[in-house]
Amino acid sequence: MDILNSMKTLATDFVREEEGSQVVEYGLIIALVSIALALGLAKIAGSSPFSALATRIATCLSGSGTCT
Repeated sequence: MDILNSMKTLATDFVREEEGSQVVEYGLIIALVSIALALGLAKIAGSSPFSALATRIATCLSGSGTCT
C-alpha cells in the first residue's frame, strides 16, 4: 500500500509542476520573435536571402505548400 500511495503522490506532484511549462512558453515566444524578425528583415532587404526565407515561412504558415 505504501507503494501505491507514493506513486499517487508522485503523479499528483508531476501534474502540479509548472516549471517546465515556463520553458516551453519562453521557447515559443523566442520562435515567434525570430520569425517576425526574419520577415521584417526580408521586407527591408528586398531581394536577398531573407526574402527566400520569408517566402518559405509564409508558405509553411499558410498551409498552401510543403514545408521543406
